[in-house]
Amino acid sequence: MTEENHENLEDKLQKVTYLLQKYKLVEGFVRLQDTPEPELIESIIQKQNLSNLRQALDKLHPADIAHILEALPLEDRLIIWGLVKAEQDGEVLLEVSDAVRQTLIEDMDSEELVAAAEQLDADEIADLAPDLPSDVMEDVFQALPMEEREQLRAAMSYSEDAVGALMDFDVITVRGDVRIEVVLRYLRRLGELPDHTDQLFVVDRTEQLQGVLLLNQLLVSDPEATVMEVMARDTVKFLPDDKAEQATHAFERYDLVTAPVISSEGKLLGRVTVNAVIDFMREKADLEARSQAGLSEEEDLFAPIWKSVRNRWAWLAINLVTAFIASRVIGLFENSIEKLVALAALMPIVAGVGGNSGNQTITMIVRAIALGQVNQDSTLKLISKEIGVGIVNGIVWGSVVGLFTYAIYRNMQLGLVMALAMLLNLLLAAFVGVLIPLTRKKFGRDPALGSSVLITAVTDSGGFFIFLGLATLFLL
Repeated sequence: MTEENHENLEDKLQKVTYLLQKYKLVEGFVRLQDTPEPELIESIIQKQNLSNLRQALDKLHPADIAHILEALPLEDRLIIWGLVKAEQDGEVLLEVSDAVRQTLIEDMDSEELVAAAEQLDADEIADLAPDLPSDVMEDVFQALPMEEREQLRAAMSYSEDAVGALMDFDVITVRGDVRIEVVLRYLRRLGELPDHTDQLFVVDRTEQLQGVLLLNQLLVSDPEATVMEVMARDTVKFLPDDKAEQATHAFERYDLVTAPVISSEGKLLGRVTVNAVIDFMREKADLEARSQAGLSEEEDLFAPIWKSVRNRWAWLAINLVTAFIASRVIGLFENSIEKLVALAALMPIVAGVGGNSGNQTITMIVRAIALGQVNQDSTLKLISKEIGVGIVNGIVWGSVVGLFTYAIYRNMQLGLVMALAMLLNLLLAAFVGVLIPLTRKKFGRDPALGSSVLITAVTDSGGFFIFLGLATLFLL
């Protein structure tokens, strides 16, 4: 997003917020005057305020409305949600985060939910399905035409991380034996192409994919030529059970806009579009960022206090346990600290730099795992490489810290202990930084989940033990 677009989005948020505050201010003032609620609703001022809000929202794209809803506290969010046009409800629900979507769905009755879902395509309904009540999904399913029912059933059968979950059924197919002129006439009769259409899919009578006809090739080809003569036979295609991450890598590598999805027999099932891939990548990046800090993906920024507490307590409890462990490590060396008070001032430096280095390593490994760049053969090479980085950083920054320590305390031995402790803790951070995400991946866990909490615990306790242990051995 450009800076200009970002500013425009913030301007939209500020405008809606301003209009909302005007509405609430008048409402609060009238209530202070003991004005009856029906009279308040019918008041001219409030009607005008609501009209202004509706007009502002009507001009916005569903994605912009979603951004505004996510930026508002729950009470304000529900007021704005009630003013959104009914025909936009489904699109907005698709755009908001899972946590915010839950609060909006809870504010809607069954009829509103069914009406919102009916505005969407089958693949979009499948995205909402996990959050909708079962009775609503049943009503939606019954209201769909038979073809869309089958599409919805197919879309819901794939896991969230499969290509099938990203698949769009809105495709344009042509036969290979027809002339380019016929295809052009056919497209003109359609009047409108599906979003992100850069190619048509060439199939035979049994819907077997034979190739693709690029739109730019269609426009410059001889109208008398057949589709078979100008189509591209070699194209990137996916199976519905392929991992969605594979699709994201392919779209990035080959600069794709769309790609066909076929069955194991080669029958065209649908397509994947670049917007679906971008949404998947954004959601995955957001999940990884939350997971590294031990946060739940279901937490709303403006969720009730108790709900946020419940979502966060598990990793805070783990962090508390690791903090107690670190404190007991320090307790083992109380006599050493009493004899040389400088140790208390210096040991946080060793732990802090080690934690930062470990988080850098974990970030690199988690990213490599997400990109499919890590396998069993490369594990030892990764560990060796990160240990090498740790050695170089340990020597460089250990020397800097050692000289800094000597300059302050005029104690050569203390400076050497500080330098050695820094080196050893950076080596520990490098080793554990590789081991934590790879171990979690091996056991089928999210490599990013709580990784920053774990690495901090190891480098804190390990750093304290290494530094105080070396100090006890060589200084006291």
